[in-house]
Amino acid sequence: MHVTHLSLADFRSYARAEVPLGPGVTAFVGPNGQGKTNLVEAVGYLATLGSHRVASDAPLVRMGAERAVIRAQVRQGDRQQLVELELNPGKANRARINRSSQVRPRDVLGIVRTVLFAPEDLALVKGDPGERRRFLDELITARSPRMAGVRADYERVLKQRNTLLKTAALARRHGGRTLDLSTLDVWDQHLARAGAELLARRLDLITALEPLAAKAYDQLAPQGGPVALEYKPSAPGEAHTREDLYAQLMAALTDVRKQEIERGVTLVGPHRDDLVLKLGRLPAKGYASHGESWSFALALRLASYDLLRAEGNEPVLILDDVFAELDARRRERLAELVAPGEQVLVTAAVDEDVPRMLAGSRFAVSGGTVERV
Repeated sequence: MHVTHLSLADFRSYARAEVPLGPGVTAFVGPNGQGKTNLVEAVGYLATLGSHRVASDAPLVRMGAERAVIRAQVRQGDRQQLVELELNPGKANRARINRSSQVRPRDVLGIVRTVLFAPEDLALVKGDPGERRRFLDELITARSPRMAGVRADYERVLKQRNTLLKTAALARRHGGRTLDLSTLDVWDQHLARAGAELLARRLDLITALEPLAAKAYDQLAPQGGPVALEYKPSAPGEAHTREDLYAQLMAALTDVRKQEIERGVTLVGPHRDDLVLKLGRLPAKGYASHGESWSFALALRLASYDLLRAEGNEPVLILDDVFAELDARRRERLAELVAPGEQVLVTAAVDEDVPRMLAGSRFAVSGGTVERV
């Protein structure tokens, strides 16, 4: 699978952009702040319905414009599809596939699949648990696009449940009134049902990903491991099946209900879990050096790529200003590993940051223009 053409309208710094693409390596080169990352960010948005740089859509719309449009022609074997997303901050986004408007934005998931490397990836190792949860859930959705619906259901139920708990907590603090919390039992069941599905997928993913991450880390930093991935649930237990995970979550919710009512927030569930990354016997966060942390983050992305490729429909590899962050040894090793990819998109401030083995198409990006060189 690869993108053959990218069109942007009022996306980030681009009033309009038309970029022909093809298989192999394409590098976008130009000074910082000229719009290189905006191009690959748009491709990544088609794959995940989100940006790797910002949490909301508002910054993605060019200043002064009401909406932005990302459109891509995608080839998979002999099949071509045109996919389009219209971003409307504060309103519902719209989607079209092959010019049909009878689709939801999440229906485009799976048409474009990407694995994106970026300087922000260091947060996978050094950042908060939310970064690692997002990594897992985006990869789960790439493997099974229908999981976008499960994730949305979980977030909806969590929001409703938190609203009820917050109202109860405020009532207790102001006058000691108590609310009828009988509906909380129903929300518990909904939360546990969607949560069990998400947890089961996360655990399956970690089982599949761990050996691939260990292999990738060894390729990037020989004899530097071993690495391990350990899931840390907020609901204690060793369950793995959906039924057992549901029971485990229900029991945990019962145990913490008093604290939840006091604090006004849901204290257990997939939204509170973490993925512990271990290097040797120690957690990488807090113990790994800067270089080791980079190698671990890259290993997770390479493992994601290997997993998706093994399951069919090879993803687009995106390397956003990554090589400038790496020492010469890691730079060359990473280039060797990604060079065979069906489609590799690279951004760099200067030509020298693009390893020679990643020869291919070049575009100069400057002042809102994208020109082939």
